[in-house]
Amino acid sequence: MRITRTPTIAMTTDAPASAPCRIGEAARRSGVSPANIRFYEKENLLRPHGRGENSYRFYSNGDVHQLRFIRLCRAMDMSLDEVRRLLGLDLSNKADCRAAREALDEHLGHVHARLAELKALEKYLKDLRGRCDGRGTHCRIIEALHQLADAQAAPSVGQTLKKKRHV
Repeated sequence: MRITRTPTIAMTTDAPASAPCRIGEAARRSGVSPANIRFYEKENLLRPHGRGENSYRFYSNGDVHQLRFIRLCRAMDMSLDEVRRLLGLDLSNKADCRAAREALDEHLGHVHARLAELKALEKYLKDLRGRCDGRGTHCRIIEALHQLADAQAAPSVGQTLKKKRHV
């Protein structure tokens, strides 16, 4: 296994260096869809290796590794800002090690908050489920959902219907 270095990340690769590839091949090798690759470029999480005369993007092995890194972080429900922060760190810099630990601790806090939300939701759903045994003349679950929908205030202009969450 050899270790190669890109400007912002260190990576390990088993395969020898290969010629830059186009977006479809980068997607296949990284497990990230072409649409998400373009999105990550727009979000400045990735810069393609270059462009050909035909304007096709080209990606290096380092770019493919960076896409895998992004995919892994996103699978751990990290926000784009958290991924961006981790991508900017250098694995051989002690200060960056501390920053990585802090970023992970912060993310753990978000995960704990989300777990608490999910436990509260689970309790509510169990309570809701207990309202109806299927033997009544009407469904008390559906009734309760309609009542809850009516009880919620309409969002004002500019508010979103869904509460914005980190995770």
